[in-house]
Amino acid sequence: MKILSLPIALAEKMLSKNKTKSFFISTFYKCFSLADIEKLEKIFRKELKKRKIIGTLILTPEGINSTIASCSETSLKNSIKFIEKFTGGVTIKNSVSNKRPFKKLKIKKREEIVPSGIDLKLNNHEGKYIEPKDWQKFISQKDVFTIDVRNDYEIEVGTFKNSFSPKTKNFREFNKFIKENKEKLSNKKLAIFCTGGIRCEKASVLFEKNGLKDVHQLNGGILNFFEKVADKDQWGGECFVFDDRVTVKTNLQPGDYLQCYACRRPLSKKDLLKKEYLKGVSCHKCFNEKSDEDRKRYAERQKQLNNIQK
Repeated sequence: MKILSLPIALAEKMLSKNKTKSFFISTFYKCFSLADIEKLEKIFRKELKKRKIIGTLILTPEGINSTIASCSETSLKNSIKFIEKFTGGVTIKNSVSNKRPFKKLKIKKREEIVPSGIDLKLNNHEGKYIEPKDWQKFISQKDVFTIDVRNDYEIEVGTFKNSFSPKTKNFREFNKFIKENKEKLSNKKLAIFCTGGIRCEKASVLFEKNGLKDVHQLNGGILNFFEKVADKDQWGGECFVFDDRVTVKTNLQPGDYLQCYACRRPLSKKDLLKKEYLKGVSCHKCFNEKSDEDRKRYAERQKQLNNIQK
């Protein structure tokens, strides 16, 4: 098990600031041929529930993608060791948070590790990796064109300076972006990045499928970069994460954004002051996308949540 862990001094500093319950969080993925997913789902669910693990585990024929957490660092580490008995060694990005990142454990079975919208399998694919310590120097080269492969709402929160946004709403649109820009990109050395690395695995296959092979990806994604690099001068903003933290800062602590629970997009504190915002019901980003009937349902759901929290 290769662990990309926080320096002990940094973790202790994070924990000392707040005496509330702390959560240890691990993010990892592994691309490999995975058989008998139904059986594995039952095995993992039984073991992780026993260890009181929360988070998301995605099982697919082409591998595993996961972020899991626990109040017990020992329980989390032992859970990953158990998972590795079936997957082989995984590279882990670790962080510590005083905010609960998940409400419960979810194990999902899917056909693809990242939905691409086309018949595209990784088949143990390995890309050309740039280590975090070398990343900023690499993307500073004049002949390198840097592409953020994440969704548009993620990029709004933060990204590397001078990187290009494909303006995709989800990864299913990424292949269309490549096809439409194939000629423009054909003579360029490409650098791609995402949150934890898994979307870049899929994106690099898409680039190759379209004849673009000079593609280099940030190893371990933005989270690994935050963890490994002290001077992050080419990064601006925060990083969106797919859990209840919503975003993390460059020190991997929970960020300043909240989330619209109608559309799941991140919202700044200023966004909460806009007339379209109603907690759990709507925000300015989704108000015109939803019907009155949708908002009525969301309002009823929020009312139930408010009653539970009283």
